[in-house]
Amino acid sequence: MENQRTLLYLSLFFVLFLIWQAWQQDYGPKPVAQVPVAQDSSSDVAHEAVTVDDIPESIAVTGNQTVPNIPVATGSQRVHIITDVYEIEIDTRGGDIRRLDLRQYAKSSELKDESFELLTEKESKFHIVQSGLLSSGSPAPNHHSIYSVKQYEFRLAEGQDELKVDLFWQEEGVSIIKTYTFHRNDYVIDVEHKVMTTSAPWNGSQYRQLVRAEADSQGESSFIYTYTGGVVYNDELKYEKVDFSDIADEDLKIDQTGGWFAMIQHYFLAAWIPDQEESNFVYSKHPKSNRYIIGARSPAVNVVENSQAVFHSQLVVGPKLQDRLETIAPGLELTVDYGILTILAKPLFWLLKIFHGWFDNWGWAIIFLTITIKLVFFKLSETSYRSMAKMRKVAPRLQTLKERYGDDRQRMSQAMMKMYKEEKINPLGGCFPILVQIPVFIALYWVLLETVEMRHAPFALWLTNLSEKDPYFILPIIMGATMYIQQKLNPAPIDPIQQKVFQFMPIIFTVFFLFFPSGLVLYWVVNNTLSIAQQYVITKRIENS
Repeated sequence: MENQRTLLYLSLFFVLFLIWQAWQQDYGPKPVAQVPVAQDSSSDVAHEAVTVDDIPESIAVTGNQTVPNIPVATGSQRVHIITDVYEIEIDTRGGDIRRLDLRQYAKSSELKDESFELLTEKESKFHIVQSGLLSSGSPAPNHHSIYSVKQYEFRLAEGQDELKVDLFWQEEGVSIIKTYTFHRNDYVIDVEHKVMTTSAPWNGSQYRQLVRAEADSQGESSFIYTYTGGVVYNDELKYEKVDFSDIADEDLKIDQTGGWFAMIQHYFLAAWIPDQEESNFVYSKHPKSNRYIIGARSPAVNVVENSQAVFHSQLVVGPKLQDRLETIAPGLELTVDYGILTILAKPLFWLLKIFHGWFDNWGWAIIFLTITIKLVFFKLSETSYRSMAKMRKVAPRLQTLKERYGDDRQRMSQAMMKMYKEEKINPLGGCFPILVQIPVFIALYWVLLETVEMRHAPFALWLTNLSEKDPYFILPIIMGATMYIQQKLNPAPIDPIQQKVFQFMPIIFTVFFLFFPSGLVLYWVVNNTLSIAQQYVITKRIENS
């Protein structure tokens, strides 16, 4: 029964693949832990010591050179900003974004009235955005310098499409205005440093960086592995992951024009996008404060006396909405990580969104996408099921051959091949159509897993969140039942060991799928149900012929 053996191996491979993903998240190799920064015992917010080991060098360096002794200011206040999509705290020390909540995304399915906190100072999830200026001979504010502001509360008013927040710094005839520009219904923030000098020429560059700890999954399913870490994109490397262990092992040093860099996690990202004509030195750092930094430094700019220059970048902080990411920067949509099956996953997502537009419900979109895929592969599935039906029909004769030849494998094999030839059966005929469909099924798995639009999306009845497990485990049990029915329609293996393994497969898959997001389980239930209907009709026709 080569057909059954192949199906068994494929099923086991898929289970092992998913188990490996979950294992990687919980038990995979981790960077060596560093001593954490001092922390107030009454709060989960990190209180960092003032250091300069997180400031990039003002020029490209090689080897283990140290950062120069840069004066660092202490003491700061917070600027509170509210837009239609953000609630933000900016620290006047450095003008860093130290906290950012996404107002249109709930913290969890249980805490729908609380916004999702993407940037935070909390030690377990530390993730902030920094930027500053560097100069080897002129005054320049880094992210430890203190800015002043005219007010500490900003709000995007009704009818207002844009909100500007200015921070001011001045020293020795050099004035800097750091401006954040927020836009209505937009997760792109424009960031500018305007340099004005009156007493002497100024020479320096801009740097931008993302800083985070190796955080937990922030309330997402711990059973599903998705990548969390750094990413760099440029025309040469294309999409390159820089995970925490890479940053800990070796500093990244890349010269590139355009492109971008980011810290990504399940559903969300924070990305710095320089002007695409600008050349940048992209770097990573792993300071002793147990922080993982990825950043970029621009070329130096000369500003003559009584003149000014502007450094500009875009900052994207928010959900990984593919349609929007494609319009912001080349390759940014790749942060929705479908892996090597992107070429298949993108059309599937496009079709899924069409169905969602029709029904305004992601559950029905999954169902009709599954039906569409089954229609596309209808003839291939028909070929597979016909082969299985024929094998099922001759199963009693195969059992007779086994009893006749016992352990004489050579004669048994010869007799089987003779019978297959007489009955015009290809023992592998049911495998190839299934092999062709496997990449599509895996691509769809990643589409359902990576689609932020499906986060906390309800379907019907008790299924109020397709991105989390079924609270009553009804769908996984139904899925296990459909697998059992399919088994009964397939030819029974001759090998007793294979028979026992196949008997346990529905139970194994049911237990495993108990913890899967219900949107994924819904796909398997619909797919199995359609397969049962098609296979049942074909099997009856073959048996009655």
